[in-house]
Amino acid sequence: MESLGVFSVLVTACVLGVVMSQTTLSPAVTITTVSTNMSTTAPSCSSLNTSTCAACAPGSHYDNETLLCSCCPEAGLCVSPGACLPCVQGFYQPLAGQQACLPCSFGFYSNSSGSPVCQSCPTGSYSNNSGSASCTACAPGFYTSLQNSTSCNPCQQGTYCNSSSCTQCRVCPAGSEALQTASKECTPCRPGMHKLSQQTMCQICTSGFYQIQWGQENCDLCPENHYCPSPDVNPIQCPADAFCPEGSTAPGYCMETFFRKAGETCELAPVTIALLVIGGGVGLLFIIVLVLRRRRDNDSELSLARTPLLRKDRPPGRFYGIPCDAEPVYAGW
Repeated sequence: MESLGVFSVLVTACVLGVVMSQTTLSPAVTITTVSTNMSTTAPSCSSLNTSTCAACAPGSHYDNETLLCSCCPEAGLCVSPGACLPCVQGFYQPLAGQQACLPCSFGFYSNSSGSPVCQSCPTGSYSNNSGSASCTACAPGFYTSLQNSTSCNPCQQGTYCNSSSCTQCRVCPAGSEALQTASKECTPCRPGMHKLSQQTMCQICTSGFYQIQWGQENCDLCPENHYCPSPDVNPIQCPADAFCPEGSTAPGYCMETFFRKAGETCELAPVTIALLVIGGGVGLLFIIVLVLRRRRDNDSELSLARTPLLRKDRPPGRFYGIPCDAEPVYAGW
């Protein structure tokens, strides 16, 4: 009986030894990759032939539960020797079991690890590098209204942007303008100029208007009895002998010597009246002389018409034996 008990103990110890030796040996390794370009299988390992054990192939990792090499189970992961690691910021991987992560392209970014996709840069920002972990905000004076932009555009003349990440530039307020592109602020309109809210640039005051202040929306009409030769000066008092209605750019005078100002109109000067009287008298006298001369000429013509015809002397002579002054004799009945 004692020999049977010793034999049972020895058998139990052998079995336990075999079991312990199996658990400490390297597990059987079978590599199966689902990579798009490769699929390899390594020989399995056993307690009798440990030299045939091989590392997991790229694109796969060792699974402690299944004791097998398997692909990285999720997108956004790539394999380094012996483990599945998430893609770092600025990189992504949309497929499982891949050997490397891909950099985000221009206009896109990834600000988290293990990302399966890259995100578009929002409006007001840009990215001009691959593998970007973030987008760069547009600087003041620049803007972009598109997503995944690779650059920002400068604000056009007459518009401005005074902050970063502008999606569009704004028109300068009334009475101000932006003379340069990529302006961060607006400058007030100069004297002699104005700008409405819907306009982009300051405008010169029209003729007959003036403005002597900075940053004004409208110009003022030149008042009555004043004239405004330039839109950026104060109205000038009209001279006493001139006319200056509203909106005058220069004083208006009556014709010198012949006219003079009388209230709001011009009247004939005394010298003009005298000249007119003298000229009228001379003209009347000239007309009378012409009439008398015409009448005298008519009378002379009438007297000549009434005078009888006088016999004219003829030189003596003969024609065919007949004196020239003889009366003609007609033959016949």
